Amino acid sequence: MVRLLLSPFRTVLAITVALLATWIAAWSVTVLAWRDPASPRIEGVISWWSKSILAGAGVKLTVRGLEHIEQGRSYVVMANHQAALDIPAHFRALPIPIRFLAKKELFGVPILGTALRAIGIVEVDRQAGAAVHAHINTQSAEVMRRGHSILVYAEGTRFRDGEVHAFKRGAFTIAIESGMPILPVMVYGGHLAWPRRRPIFGGPMTVEVSAPIDTTGLTRKDVVVLRDQTRGVIEGMVEGIMSRNASGS
Repeated sequence: MVRLLLSPFRTVLAITVALLATWIAAWSVTVLAWRDPASPRIEGVISWWSKSILAGAGVKLTVRGLEHIEQGRSYVVMANHQAALDIPAHFRALPIPIRFLAKKELFGVPILGTALRAIGIVEVDRQAGAAVHAHINTQSAEVMRRGHSILVYAEGTRFRDGEVHAFKRGAFTIAIESGMPILPVMVYGGHLAWPRRRPIFGGPMTVEVSAPIDTTGLTRKDVVVLRDQTRGVIEGMVEGIMSRNASGS
C-alpha cells in the first residue's frame, strides 16, 4: 500500500532524473568522443548515467556471475528484455564496455541521436528489409573492433510478463560471423519495478551472467542450435530466480 501511494511521486522523480541525466550524459559523451573516440572517460559517463537512472527509479540492483567475464575480451552479450530499465541495469552491472542495438527513431532525437552515434550504438532500421542484417553486422563488427562488446536483446522487443519469449535468429549470425563468444545474461525485475502503463514502483532487479558459449567453427547452419542453447540457458536463470523469489530465499 505504501509503495502504491508513493508511486506517483517516484514516477515524477524517476522521469525528471532520467531526462536530466540523459541530457548531461549525451552532451558529455559527444564532447569526449569528438576529442578522443577511445577515451575511457566515456565509460565513466555511461556508468554514472546508469547509476542515476536506477537510483531515480528506486531500483536496488543485484549482480551475479561476474566471474564468467574475462576482462579485455569482447562478447556478443545475449539477454532477455523486460523493461526500459534493462539498459541502464546492464550498463551498470557488466564490467566491460558494451554497446547495444537501438531503433532508428532514437537517432532522430536532438542531442541524444548525436550522442548515440558518437559512442557507437548500432542503428537498426526495421523498415530496411533484408538489407538491415548486413548493416547491423557491419556496425557490430566495428563495435567489437574497438574492443567493446555488443548487447543484443534477442527477443527483439520488451516482454513485461517475466517470461522468456522466442529469440530471433538474426542476432546469432552476428556472433557466428564475428567468431565472438556469446555471453548469456539474464535480467529480471524491471517489469515489476516499472509495469507497463503504470507508475514506477521501484524495487529489486537482478542481472545474472552465465558461462560464455564458444562460437568457434560454427556456420550459419548452426544458428538455430546456438539460438536454442542460449535461450535455454537464460530461461533456466529466469526460472531459478522466480523459484528463489517464490521460496523467499
